[in-house]
Amino acid sequence: MDVSGASGQPRSGDDQPTDHPAVPTPPPPAAEAPAPTEDGPDTDTAASNTPGPEAARAEEPEDETPDTTGATAPKTKTHETGADDARADQAGADKAGADQAAADGAKTPESAPDTAAGTHETHRTLAHTEPPTGPAPGMAKGEPPRPPKEPGGGILMGRPFGVPVYVAPSWFLVAALITWVFGGQLDRVLPELGAARYLVSLFFAVAFYASVLVHELAHTVAAIRFKLPVRRIQLQFFGGVSEIEKEAETPGREFVLAFVGPLLSLVLAGLFYLAMKPVQPGTVPGVLLAGLMVSNLIVAAFNLLPGLPLDGGRMLRAIVWKITGKPMSGTVAAAWVGRALAVAVLVGLPLLNSSGGLGGGTEESGGMNTVTDALLAAILAAIIWTGAGNSLRMARLREHLPELRARTLTRRAVPVETDTPLSEALRRANAAGARALVVVDADGHPLSLVRESAIVGVPEHRRPWVPVSGLAQDLTDDMRVSAELSGEELLDALRAAPATEYLVVETTGEIYGVLSAADVERAFVKAMARPS
Repeated sequence: MDVSGASGQPRSGDDQPTDHPAVPTPPPPAAEAPAPTEDGPDTDTAASNTPGPEAARAEEPEDETPDTTGATAPKTKTHETGADDARADQAGADKAGADQAAADGAKTPESAPDTAAGTHETHRTLAHTEPPTGPAPGMAKGEPPRPPKEPGGGILMGRPFGVPVYVAPSWFLVAALITWVFGGQLDRVLPELGAARYLVSLFFAVAFYASVLVHELAHTVAAIRFKLPVRRIQLQFFGGVSEIEKEAETPGREFVLAFVGPLLSLVLAGLFYLAMKPVQPGTVPGVLLAGLMVSNLIVAAFNLLPGLPLDGGRMLRAIVWKITGKPMSGTVAAAWVGRALAVAVLVGLPLLNSSGGLGGGTEESGGMNTVTDALLAAILAAIIWTGAGNSLRMARLREHLPELRARTLTRRAVPVETDTPLSEALRRANAAGARALVVVDADGHPLSLVRESAIVGVPEHRRPWVPVSGLAQDLTDDMRVSAELSGEELLDALRAAPATEYLVVETTGEIYGVLSAADVERAFVKAMARPS
């Protein structure tokens, strides 16, 4: 997505309060500020005399909880730096302690923890400042952009079509299980193999999962054809998963995207059947080809069952979507069918197997077989049930994603120069009703963002001697996001460059404010909690 790379100063926009939630962030130490009252914001006298966001907040009836953030830092105590010689002698020690506190702050996680109990704050606008003068420094400041992090998920086996394929650790467990079970079958069919039957069984397990990979590659190729990003393919205990990051735009594409997997499994079953015809039965090649044909038929039939998260469920979703015109209606219908299917598997699979419907007779079913069938049915039912529930949650997520807009989640910010003491910077932020600090050079161009977690880690009595530059994180190219981003584009931009704060800029290059990852996370949780 496009991210503005120019520089500028914060501006007020249209000077109207924006109606959006902002997440409370960690409060400063208790000694810094008096306890706020229920009736108004936690600003001092100087801040209350400044018109703008604070006055707008006081008029908002539905938000009575005051802002208790560390970045806002209610009015700091006045320190006299020139009247006391002893304090001047202490400055060096205090500075060293502050540097240690800043270093400790840098170790905080990327998502600021939420320790404030209260409702979301609203109405974040921007301070008026003069536009910067002089040439813009460009985007070269700070570290170079970091490459996207690998999704991980096991052992990387390759990148067909540019998509990483991982083998999860659980695959080795199912490979051992298949080797043991299929080896027992070979002992009855080909007893002359002896212990070598387990090598043949291991080859079958690898070939079977190669067929599963082909099934998943069919989904991947279709997704790439429809310009849908695929994060990875993972082979795991119960098959494979193609992680497609976006939904198809039309029900027709959704149907095709789901159907190509089972279709290719049916094609593989047909190819193995044709390859089996000239091979003599009762030989190792004949047994392997027959096993691969049957296993691919089972994979195709199982995936065509009409319930999420199976491919047949996605096909059902596409059909309902086409009929109703509402993708959410298709998801709900296919998810509930998937849950019904999970119950049917839990109850029906052991009964079907014990009655001989899957090839065995009741006289062959011992107690161990009954327990094994019940356990397998329970695992399959649990996977289908949870997959259907996850599909519902993901549909609700996508439905609410457009509510996440960078412009409405952005915190008001004030610019400060690199040598500004932290106490003075917080005083300015408090007077302006801001919750973020942007370090700028002499021409007003942004250099770095002061970390909120680092501010909280500096004791109040040291703040007059701690420059804001010691608590700031240098801006990189990917830490600048456009104020126009929203929904999945906004989340993609934040995932590409994990950080605690981001500089939000207008399309003209002017600074709009600072976006906190904690605010985005809290707004996301709040949106997900609302009913569809």
